[in-house]
Amino acid sequence: MGLSSSNADDAALSDFLCFSIYSANLAYGRAYRPILEQLGLTYTQYITLICLHEQDNQSVSELGTKLFLESNTLTPILKKLEAMGYVRRQRSTTDERVVVVGLTDKGRRLREQARGKNLVAATGLGAKEFRSLQKAVSRLRDSLLESMQRPID
Repeated sequence: MGLSSSNADDAALSDFLCFSIYSANLAYGRAYRPILEQLGLTYTQYITLICLHEQDNQSVSELGTKLFLESNTLTPILKKLEAMGYVRRQRSTTDERVVVVGLTDKGRRLREQARGKNLVAATGLGAKEFRSLQKAVSRLRDSLLESMQRPID
């Protein structure tokens, strides 16, 4: 939160870092809505395609780790993307317990269609400030996840 313990109980909602991040996420969602509607995707479907564009033919487990999604959340998303013709799911040839996900030609074309449709300019941040904030938020996320792995004192 960034407040001393003596005044933390009197903090306004706008003083909470968690609320700033939460409300910024909501604003991002609203700002992305027209782009996603044009593509016919949800945000989670969109980032899944981006992740597969970065590295095609990943296991569901690898994909879930990168997207911070459990397989029971990711599987319905992948089934929908498969029904839309954007991805294909198949059993690994080396371990049939593993499902590998890859982009179809249609999925690659959609990613190309989405290229350049981002909200960098809409943030009002310069390139250096944007990258710095992105790194800080990622570091915050990683630290919070790591703190959940530590024993509670």
